[in-house]
Amino acid sequence: MRVIFNEELKQVADDLDRMAQEVRTAILGAGKALLESDVEAAQNVIDGDLEIDALETSVINQCVQLLAKQGPVATDLRVVVSTLRLASTFERMGDLARHIAEIARRTYPESALTPETREIFAQMQSFLNTATQNLITALSTRDEKLAEQIIIDDDKLDELHHQIFDIVNGANWSGNTQQTIDVVLLGRFYERFGDHAVSTARRLVYIVSGFDPSKEPKSKADAAKDPYLNAE
Repeated sequence: MRVIFNEELKQVADDLDRMAQEVRTAILGAGKALLESDVEAAQNVIDGDLEIDALETSVINQCVQLLAKQGPVATDLRVVVSTLRLASTFERMGDLARHIAEIARRTYPESALTPETREIFAQMQSFLNTATQNLITALSTRDEKLAEQIIIDDDKLDELHHQIFDIVNGANWSGNTQQTIDVVLLGRFYERFGDHAVSTARRLVYIVSGFDPSKEPKSKADAAKDPYLNAE
């Protein structure tokens, strides 16, 4: 029975890894579509969102089957429940990438970005390119230190998001109404990518240690109180 459970759990983990890879591809494609006004890249992201949705459904169904048939406890239960949440988070990240691609496609051949915001969005995209790769690495290796670093680094993306608002609210803002709406929405989408990356990293730390960290982890003493960790 244990062998079967481990095999099924590995299949779920493989699908979750694939989902993470697909999400990173979508984020890279959305950035290319936005920064380069690449309508083909935009369409690829929009079309690819169906695959991410399908993977989420597959992961959730497998996790439900594991909970129903195997009755996991302790660490195994923590992994299965966390995997359910990770799948939902990745699906939301895929949706955000699709939203960005849709804006890029709608404004093509013009850019949705104004000249004064382009460099900030390029920095946000670069940050996410690195963060998503770190997420994939942390997911496959269960690297708790790397996951905690992702949580801490999110402040950089928040600061870039604030800069977008400062520009839009500034006296020198030259964008029209539609450009203002697009830039504010795009900034929010990128900021939400960071929030979801943090959520994923926190979930990974929880899987490994049973401790749910904040941006400033204090102690892992609370892990001893975790009912999943201490279940018989």
